[in-house]
Amino acid sequence: MNILILSRNKNLYSTKRLYEAGDARGHQIRVVDYLRCYMNITSKKPAVYYGGESLDKVDAIIPRIGAPHTFYGTAVVRQFETMNTYCINPSDAISRSRDKLRSLQILAMEGIQMPVTGYASHTKDIEGVIETVGSTPLVMKLLQGTQGQGIVLAETRKAAESVMSAFRQLDADILVQEFIKESSGTDIRAFVVGNKVVASMRRVAPEGEFRSNVHRGGRTEQIDLTDEEINTAVKAAHCLGLSVAGVDLMRSKRGPLVLEVNSSPGLQGIEGCSGVDIADEIISFTAKSIFKEG
Repeated sequence: MNILILSRNKNLYSTKRLYEAGDARGHQIRVVDYLRCYMNITSKKPAVYYGGESLDKVDAIIPRIGAPHTFYGTAVVRQFETMNTYCINPSDAISRSRDKLRSLQILAMEGIQMPVTGYASHTKDIEGVIETVGSTPLVMKLLQGTQGQGIVLAETRKAAESVMSAFRQLDADILVQEFIKESSGTDIRAFVVGNKVVASMRRVAPEGEFRSNVHRGGRTEQIDLTDEEINTAVKAAHCLGLSVAGVDLMRSKRGPLVLEVNSSPGLQGIEGCSGVDIADEIISFTAKSIFKEG
């Protein structure tokens, strides 16, 4: 099968692993920089070109769209969709996952448990948002933040008001979430492929830090998920329309809470921690999905 990996850098760990896994299974694998693609948007013969070459003989694409390039990246994915090319994560699903507010609203509508979250546009409504979420400490998140950036822990009500006021003056959109004390400094990454969680790990924040992101110095541990956590992770991914996703969970007294759903989850940390060949799981799922559609 002819499989295209849409990635800006063929040397990234996740991209290399997907290429190696596809090649090992005998597929024709190619890495293409989606920002170098251009499109012919027509009803008769839609096309995607790369370096003057038409990419019309592709069976499937695996999008690895970076957050800063979501708009153009999803446009390329959508163009492949108009050409009836199988995409493991559709363009609309990627867009939904990248809009933090929208994704939380969709998950809430589907009954997925999350930390209590508040959002407002006007500084005059700060009091109301804090009141809705509850007592301090509170977690303040920029809607555009990634990998733990743009997240602040407000220890007191006064601090929460100051942070919200400052961000609003900068015209930044911010979410306010309850702080889950029993999970302070830890969260869980569940890697979903199709209808199952193929790997998982717990991330633990360094001392003095409440953010557990590996990019911020957090360490990883092996962990066994409960059936409830597995079902929650799979349902969260499917609610957003994703076949491959990294679902971030937090354990709480009221059960697993979904923090975020990532449509281009990295493989390095979780493959190393779990020992699972996730790249092969993704390639296998892609091939089986093409066969079913055919």
